[in-house]
Amino acid sequence: MDMIWLITGVSSGLGRLLAQKALARGDRVVGTSRKADALPELRERYPERLRVIALDLRDQRSVRAAVDQAFGAFGRIDIIVSNAGYGLVGAAEEVSDQQVRDIIATNLVGSITLIQAALPHLRKQGGGRIQQVSSEGGQIAYPGLSIYHASKWGIEGFVETVALEVAPFGIEFTLVEPGPTRTEFGGNLAHADPIAAYESTPVGQTRAAVRGSWIVKGDPERVTDAMMVLADQKGPLPKRLALGADAYANIRKALGDRIIELDRQQDISLAADFTEAELARL
Repeated sequence: MDMIWLITGVSSGLGRLLAQKALARGDRVVGTSRKADALPELRERYPERLRVIALDLRDQRSVRAAVDQAFGAFGRIDIIVSNAGYGLVGAAEEVSDQQVRDIIATNLVGSITLIQAALPHLRKQGGGRIQQVSSEGGQIAYPGLSIYHASKWGIEGFVETVALEVAPFGIEFTLVEPGPTRTEFGGNLAHADPIAAYESTPVGQTRAAVRGSWIVKGDPERVTDAMMVLADQKGPLPKRLALGADAYANIRKALGDRIIELDRQQDISLAADFTEAELARL
């Protein structure tokens, strides 16, 4: 039986590749893009199995309407890939108020609204799967990407919690965390106006790296192959899936560092509670 996908951000990058692979193997796809005329060659090749819907993640009404339309297109959705988003480079004090609003509206609020809109449909049909594309940046931190990290750490906290809420309804989530990958993502980065004082700091190093010295190892073909395998996986899904050697190593180090720091705080942490004797008197 073919699988029915809802994939956001299909005009380029991972979203486009996923749509191509799903269609090539006989699945049906509802893709969203800010432009309804995206993927003309795929729509011509697969007129019965591909629908493209206009969606602006910054417009919550547009998101809810698009999700309703997507579920109506083929009668159900088996897997949702929430993939749209972008990056923003700049130290926290360099980033403008508008830049903060825009990236949070797209990467965080837009993804939250998409999931909120999908949940009633998934409950009614008896379950489904959601792959939320995050990033290694949802568990680690690079100086100069603070607002981007805020959006990714935020969506990870949201998804991990919602997964607990809707597990009784057969709805499963995985946070997909690629490392740097050779897609259009790097070319579509937004940049804050730089402050000279930061150029000799780690922020300046990050800025230089994203402008050319960063060695990007991630292969988008292999990343999307892994996401296809995840979509077909039987049994319980992983809560998170790190993709790429950099993502794996960086997340593993960050988690290890957190455990070390937590253990160093053990005495002061445990001393913050009432004692058993005090609790007995309360």
